[in-house]
Amino acid sequence: MNHNTSDIHIAIDAMGGDFAPPCVLEGTAEALRNRPGRFRALLVGKEQVLRELIAKLPADVRRLLEDETRCSIVNATEVIDMHDSPTAAVKSKKNSSIAVGLQMHQAGTASAFVSAGNTGAVLSASTLILGRLANVGRPTIGALIPTVKRPCLLVDAGANVDCKARHLFEFAVMGALYVKTMLEVERPRVGLLNIGEEESKGNEVAQAAYRLLAESPLDFKGNVEGRDVLKGDVDVIVCDGFVGNILLKFGEGIPSFFKAKFSALAAQSVKDKLVALLARNSLRSIMKELDYQEHGGVPVLGVNGVSIIGHGRSTPKAIMNMIFRAEEMVSRSVHRQIEESLARFQPHAG
Repeated sequence: MNHNTSDIHIAIDAMGGDFAPPCVLEGTAEALRNRPGRFRALLVGKEQVLRELIAKLPADVRRLLEDETRCSIVNATEVIDMHDSPTAAVKSKKNSSIAVGLQMHQAGTASAFVSAGNTGAVLSASTLILGRLANVGRPTIGALIPTVKRPCLLVDAGANVDCKARHLFEFAVMGALYVKTMLEVERPRVGLLNIGEEESKGNEVAQAAYRLLAESPLDFKGNVEGRDVLKGDVDVIVCDGFVGNILLKFGEGIPSFFKAKFSALAAQSVKDKLVALLARNSLRSIMKELDYQEHGGVPVLGVNGVSIIGHGRSTPKAIMNMIFRAEEMVSRSVHRQIEESLARFQPHAG
């Protein structure tokens, strides 16, 4: 069931991220400007600080954020910073922007929550405050990665370091539903990240997960090796968060690597500089696909609500896209569809 977009209220952690609150305010204003009438923004943070910053913004931006029919400020006196211990901070800073925003979501006064703050704290608070969906052992975070064909969802992207086979199965079900609903892929192809293609490859967990996936109604394509990740032969790649986060961070380093290589090439000679300039537009197009700002943030899948976690270095553009993802997830009832899918796809063991 789709929501009436006028009823969508998104709680936004105004204090979360390396460049908050200014970039969060700018990103929120851009989201309001580009999707008028689609949602209402609830900026959560230190009210006096936010009002003083808004008063100094350009008039057009200020008008968007001061329009109470489209945006309001919710006071939260504490901030969980990047150096805080996630679980401890969630319990000790109950009036933090993260906790207050998620409490609003849990209470129903907000339809979703987005934050570029402490990833561990957002994940912990989302699980503790919103709770888990039925049949979810562990919530996961999924990250879109580019391939030569179309984007692929990597789950888990860093939430769970140690996993059982059943958890990997749940990640696959949640990831497939997310791709089907958000990317409109009718029957997502699922692959299990492993050290070889054969069913017998990998550790005991990987082998047990293979069996669960092979017996499921999912379109399971078997094991996927690291060299095949970018081929685009599957729409969902499943792994534990330890491996997934390393893979994700490696990918984040690729743009700066190519930029450095092209700069070094251009410095060698006039001929090489011309080659680099000719390739610049193509390189920019490729880099855009690898840019986390384009996707905004990663969804927490498996919690009883919509929670989006952004990169700590999120720019206004990234904040805007995080808000867009949250609005889309709410309007398409993604977390309810995940709950229904898990109820249908219960494995026999694991």
